[in-house]
Amino acid sequence: MRGRMGEKVSGMKDEYDFSGAEQGRFYRPVEELDMPIYLDKEVKEFFLKKAREHGGEFSLSETVNSLLKNDIAIAERLAQ
Repeated sequence: MRGRMGEKVSGMKDEYDFSGAEQGRFYRPVEELDMPIYLDKEVKEFFLKKAREHGGEFSLSETVNSLLKNDIAIAERLAQ
């Protein structure tokens, strides 16, 4: 492989043989992928503060999911 100025770049071959490759071998539907969700700093700090106040086991993911499920249930009741 050649870089911007035409010099040889190491680490890559000039050609690769994909004749025996299987299309979609590593494909996973989007529904099966876990997507990271980034919380705003103040939201994360709020939950971490609450966790420290209550002590013991705390899962940020479980807590946020629980709150979101409650919000979904409220939204569904209001939509009726």
